Amino acid sequence: MTDLRNQRRMAAGILKCGENRVWVDPDRADEVAEAVTRSDIRELVKGGAIKSKQVQGISSGRKNFKQKQREKGRGKGHGSRKGVKYARLLRKERWINTIRPIRIYLRQLRDDKLIDRSVYRKYYRKATGGEFRNKHHLKKHLISDGILKEDK
Repeated sequence: MTDLRNQRRMAAGILKCGENRVWVDPDRADEVAEAVTRSDIRELVKGGAIKSKQVQGISSGRKNFKQKQREKGRGKGHGSRKGVKYARLLRKERWINTIRPIRIYLRQLRDDKLIDRSVYRKYYRKATGGEFRNKHHLKKHLISDGILKEDK
């Protein structure tokens, strides 16, 4: 095995990379060993006997897996939380996520003529007041008040 340290050093300067990233074609190692000047090295770089290896990146595999698990609700327990409750999900965002489905459901019932305008208004105001936790809770109220029939 020929000593190519000097050639590697010159090639690193020419290729603007570290010596560890210089790749020398093992089949043309003798040819590279004969190169003495920087211009000789440049010729070998043009000829493809010397190349720079690609910069080694960091795999995103573990990160992507963890993210997918979090989307399923894993790894979100008390021990993994850093921000306070409303830093993680703002009060307003939480309210929006609660109220929109309730209002959409009420509108749907009104448009389908399952409830009249006065009942719609009454329950709309109750929803705005925060009486219902979610759509299911509203549905249970409507059934218990005899406004809707329980669907199987």
